[in-house]
Amino acid sequence: MNILELSSLQGTLFIMILAGVVLKKKGIIDEAGKRCLSDLCINIIIPCNIIKSCLIEFNGSILKSCGLVLIVGIALQLLCVILNKFLFNRYADQQKRVLQYCTLVSNGGFLGNPVAEGIYGNLGLLYASMFLIPMRIVMWSTGTSYFISGTTDKKKVIRNVMTHPCLVGVYIGLFLMITQLQLPSVITLSIKYIGNCNSAITMFIIGTILADVNVLSIFNKTTIRFSFLRLAVLPAIAFAFCSLLGLDHTATGVSVIMTGMPAGATAAIFAARYDSDAPFATQCVVLTTLLSMITIPLWCYFVG
Repeated sequence: MNILELSSLQGTLFIMILAGVVLKKKGIIDEAGKRCLSDLCINIIIPCNIIKSCLIEFNGSILKSCGLVLIVGIALQLLCVILNKFLFNRYADQQKRVLQYCTLVSNGGFLGNPVAEGIYGNLGLLYASMFLIPMRIVMWSTGTSYFISGTTDKKKVIRNVMTHPCLVGVYIGLFLMITQLQLPSVITLSIKYIGNCNSAITMFIIGTILADVNVLSIFNKTTIRFSFLRLAVLPAIAFAFCSLLGLDHTATGVSVIMTGMPAGATAAIFAARYDSDAPFATQCVVLTTLLSMITIPLWCYFVG
């Protein structure tokens, strides 16, 4: 994948976001419709997309490399959880939740997989899928808890998190990937077709939120500082981890590139769904996605 193809892939995000803006501006999607799309996305489309990403061939000959990539992914998620304990405490509660979630969760699921496959082929796609496992588990557990922890009933919070549709999707996906259980084709195709809606619907929702945001407000000290953390600091740490573990060239490249992906688009969806700062979440997603058009090719060049 050359830089032009990579830029085209990332530009696709903005075209779909623009479609969402137009739909909102013309009143085709109103506030009730936006809420309906968010519920549809969280409860069925994203879970199917998670399961779909796990329907890959698990080759035992590269188990060691997969294990090392998994270790890097786990280490980075643990580091992000620790950073979230103190890094954003001076921000208002609604913005703090967004920043914590965006630190944990990248847009690797949509943008990272095709980039990894385009640069490193099927092996890159496998490593990317392994790398995303810890992030998927954390994003639907710890990440989700940032938005729904307002209740005082801690047991209820844990139960709601652990039975969240997206985390259930992780359970099913991991089971299918480890056991290599072959589902009937009618079920597999249904899961894939529903999961394939994820990118467009997610971007449409972000567009409907962006329609109410002043574009110039995207550029502010908070979003710029966070973009530096998301796109520069975290992938640099990932590169250090890979060097310490002695990962091969492909595994290192995938780990660094996946870590350097922009903020996860689901941040805006969760912020809207759970009454947090959705416009601010959209600012973080859009600005990091815009800047990643520069940083991802630079990281690709740096890793080689």
